[in-house]
Amino acid sequence: MLAKSLSALMLSLFLSTAVLAAEPAKSPAPSSAPAAQQSTSTAASQPAAAQTAQAAQAAAPAAPAKVKPNRAITITMFMAIIAVTLGVVVWAAKRTTSAADFYAAGGGITGLQNGWAIAGDYMSAASFLGMSGLISLYGIDGFMYAVGPMFSFIAILLVVAEPCRNAGKYTLGDILSFRAAPKTVRGVAAISTVTVSLFYLIAQMVGAGKLMQVLLDIPYRVSVIGVGVLMVGYVAFGGMKATTWVQIIKAGLLMSGTVLLALLVMIKAGMNPIGFFSDIVGSPMIQDHVRMSVLKDAVPKEGFDYGQRFLEPGLFLKNPLDQISLGIAWALGAAGLPHILMRFFTVPNAKEARKSIVVALFINSSFFFLINLIGFGAALYLTPQLISSVDKGGNMATLLLAQHLGGGAGSLGGDLFLAFICAVAFATILAVVSGLVLAASAAIAHDIYVNIVKDGKADQKAQVRTAKITSLCVGIAAIVMGLAAEKENVVALVALAFAVAASGNFPAVMLSLFWKRFNTAGIVGALVVGTVSAIGLVMVSPNMTYPQKIANDAKKVIETLEKKQASGVVLAEKDLKALEKARADFRKNDGGVSMVGLKEPLFPLKNPGIVSLPLGLLAAIVCTLLFRDRRAEEMFDEIEVRQITGLGIAKASDH
Repeated sequence: MLAKSLSALMLSLFLSTAVLAAEPAKSPAPSSAPAAQQSTSTAASQPAAAQTAQAAQAAAPAAPAKVKPNRAITITMFMAIIAVTLGVVVWAAKRTTSAADFYAAGGGITGLQNGWAIAGDYMSAASFLGMSGLISLYGIDGFMYAVGPMFSFIAILLVVAEPCRNAGKYTLGDILSFRAAPKTVRGVAAISTVTVSLFYLIAQMVGAGKLMQVLLDIPYRVSVIGVGVLMVGYVAFGGMKATTWVQIIKAGLLMSGTVLLALLVMIKAGMNPIGFFSDIVGSPMIQDHVRMSVLKDAVPKEGFDYGQRFLEPGLFLKNPLDQISLGIAWALGAAGLPHILMRFFTVPNAKEARKSIVVALFINSSFFFLINLIGFGAALYLTPQLISSVDKGGNMATLLLAQHLGGGAGSLGGDLFLAFICAVAFATILAVVSGLVLAASAAIAHDIYVNIVKDGKADQKAQVRTAKITSLCVGIAAIVMGLAAEKENVVALVALAFAVAASGNFPAVMLSLFWKRFNTAGIVGALVVGTVSAIGLVMVSPNMTYPQKIANDAKKVIETLEKKQASGVVLAEKDLKALEKARADFRKNDGGVSMVGLKEPLFPLKNPGIVSLPLGLLAAIVCTLLFRDRRAEEMFDEIEVRQITGLGIAKASDH
């Protein structure tokens, strides 16, 4: 069994890193055009593509200060989503009477239903809003973020789905504590679960706040608090049954909106993918964005094709190790996400668990493929400048594109399509945050209160009441952190959650299921070292804001443009604006430090998975070997039989 598991993991890692490990250009490589040719004349060497791109740019609306939807239509669709989901909550609340109902829907969800629910859990606001925005601003690097999740389900399908369903009950702590010291392991597992869930929750809260702020003119703070109140209500009253059906509804709506939007992009491109990407390369606005905003070249470099550079890796993930690290986090992180693991306990048996993963894999792969078309379409038909003027992180790209393809701002078609896509995004956020809050509250209520404080002797009523109280506490924490992360790109936050899950939870789960000698010390070592190292490396990584680096970049622009002025060249209007902005950035940020007091990052990678996962795995192995536990070894045969056959698992309740 261990050999099969390792083979499956190697396959998953190979596929992920093969996609993600392309070597980015370390320095600008000259294109095939003559050396005297400027970047602006690169487009002229491709007349058809340039003309199409220029026509698309001319058709795009002027850069707005914000998205302007029809309030009446948008509010109506929002209210419809809330009404439907609240109806589901009321229905589920009447059928939630026990802890099994609250945590796992009584184990009575079918494989098909659970597959759609897992897809709904996985296709988050970070995917729908953040990934498309990242693609629209950084090109192929954003594509890598979208492709990575497709491979994560291979590890889940081939390695953990069936064993976890048969070995656990409600939470990650149930799986890990089967043959270890229960109280110690449950306590550490609960802390890890809450940490990962909060990272993921922050991303959803940022997306929710931005969405409500842009669409309904509700202040960001009020938006985040409002969504937080709704998500706590869903979990506290409906439990897993309500969360499951909200996720199924959301997944159906999201796939419908994504397919329609991607189809409109390809129709606008003449159903010609080659011409579509040729237009992207030839777009003067994309070339200018890559030159000024990404590469910081105040003056165009001779013979350098900035449009082609948009389709090459290295604009966002400049280090090839970063790409490999991201691939590791995507491939193995999903198998350690508590809210995904928790979904295996909602089906009646291991067969249905496997079926649910196959369904989720198909839905997710289709979704992430279409997100690429939407992101590149936004870059071409809206321009990165317009997208970043509305939101610097690019989180509004999908919404702006929906309005544009529907007929433009102020048109009935544009307003209707924008309102529909916004309602879908809102449903996406509500569904995902509900699952995350449920996972975190279950860890606190079930693992800490019931099994540590009450020593497993709490009655059903007390368990459910405690879970509802902890849902409120988790919701408040998510709201506070969401308010603090207003300016962050949500997809980067989700990648960090995956890195933490891959570094701590994944080694602990895998070794607990498949290594006979693994014990309490190994579990604690993996969870503590993996989680702490991942978070610690993030805090000193380029993900944090470094004011001094912003000031240094601004200084380079100032020196280049002032030197150009001194030589007698009259600066163009956009160069004058760039000079003015650079001076303002320098004055504002010179001498500033990051959240932890650094002027520059100590760790060069944006994703810590390539370092933190081996550290977590090494800690698990070393701690296991140092502190041998005979009882854990003797119980391995029991858990092995149980995870293969399903003997001893709870039966599904009637629905």
